[in-house]
Amino acid sequence: MIRKLRKQEIRDDERDLGFGTRLTDPSTRLLNRDGSFNVKRRGLSFWRGFDPYSYLIRAPWARFTGVILLIYTLENILFASIYMAVGIKHLNGVVGRTFWEQFAEAFFFSSQTITTLGYGRISPVGFWASSVAALESMLGIMGFALITGLLYGRFSRPMAKLIYSNKSLISPYQDGIAWMFRIANIRENQLIEVEVQVMLSRIEQMENGKKVRQFYSLNLERSRVNFLALSWTIVHPIDANSPLKGTTPDDFRESDSEFIILIKGFDDTFSQTVHTRSSYRYEEVVWGARFTPIFEEDSRGQDVHLNLNRISNCERAELPAEVAEALKQEG
Repeated sequence: MIRKLRKQEIRDDERDLGFGTRLTDPSTRLLNRDGSFNVKRRGLSFWRGFDPYSYLIRAPWARFTGVILLIYTLENILFASIYMAVGIKHLNGVVGRTFWEQFAEAFFFSSQTITTLGYGRISPVGFWASSVAALESMLGIMGFALITGLLYGRFSRPMAKLIYSNKSLISPYQDGIAWMFRIANIRENQLIEVEVQVMLSRIEQMENGKKVRQFYSLNLERSRVNFLALSWTIVHPIDANSPLKGTTPDDFRESDSEFIILIKGFDDTFSQTVHTRSSYRYEEVVWGARFTPIFEEDSRGQDVHLNLNRISNCERAELPAEVAEALKQEG
């Protein structure tokens, strides 16, 4: 059931992360698993909100390559059309006879001009054709300079490459239970002074019957490690001070619970601080399980082998009797 909350009971550390308290739609995920925010901006014209540099820096490599190839193709089609409009006779060396053969030669002459390659078989003749070729070569130099800057920006942008377990777990922990998930560094680079912060977001009902979204900072068994050389299982003990105390799977579902994870560390390669984000919703929590080891033995005994394919591997685990009985009555 959705918990009732008095205004005076809200502590200072239960602060808003910037999502507000009025997002009470149970189908709304605040933070996607890849760290992107589930927010779509509306109300502005396309050109006012359009930021091509930011878009191309953040876009996946396949999309980035596709956009560059599309722009390159459209630009050559445009200038080929201009050459055809000026007159194909002003391109010396064209041997095609049909319209499409001549257009194809104008297209490839445009691609040679825009890259300042110029094989020399076809050359512009006359003022207008030469002017178009001069303009195209200038735009080509500027365009490739911009593409070079974008490539440098994409390669030089420091990013944390962490892998998260597919599910988070409610597992036995000491004399009670704990919520936990596991991470590991995909890259060979060194991450040092890694810190993690976990916030619980859920819908709660005020005394006046109004539903609001509240945020709780979860205390962790360990919130900082000096080196992330191996995997790290991040644990929140569910004790008397935990907002998860007495919570059941039905409570998770009805309150639209979501665990928001913020991780930062110092990348020794780039000498900069990097960040990564992710989240787990209530349906991504497995009750009564524990993670299995992901280490493999080295026959020579010299190296530690970390099998990242096992980052999400877990096995069933018996929860304390009182927790198991509550789950049995609920389910």
